[in-house]
Amino acid sequence: MGDHKEQGINIDPSFVRALAELLDDTQLSEIEVEDGDRKVRVARTLTTAAAPVAYAPAPVAAPAPPATAAPAAAALAAPAADAFADAVKSPMVGTVYLAPEPGAPNFAAVGSAVKAGDTILIIEAMKVMNPITAPAAGTLKAVHVENSQPVEYDQPLFTIG
Repeated sequence: MGDHKEQGINIDPSFVRALAELLDDTQLSEIEVEDGDRKVRVARTLTTAAAPVAYAPAPVAAPAPPATAAPAAAALAAPAADAFADAVKSPMVGTVYLAPEPGAPNFAAVGSAVKAGDTILIIEAMKVMNPITAPAAGTLKAVHVENSQPVEYDQPLFTIG
């Protein structure tokens, strides 16, 4: 892959790729480099997933539940909302791998003791393997993802207690 000549300047594809990788590594949205008459600008559009719109059903008059049912319903809803409150969440979009390579044992197993900084899993994003580490020492209580599963930003990954 040599230089390509477009509109009077030489463009080095490997240099442009290196700039694009720099964007990914630094989480920047654009970078511009000037060298004499040459000017190269690499930019990417950052997109965020739009929240799905949910419409509430039309209200229907219903008999009031007994007074004892309301606290019970609230108690059941609270644990579901807090189920991932202590979970370590994904810092990026990518693919999760629970082991360092295919066929190798997982970095950590549920119930095992981990130290702060221990790698629990890796997320591959843009062909870069990013280790996701334990933020504190404790016991790995749960892993909320499967091996080779795609993950979204802020998705719960694991819980340490």
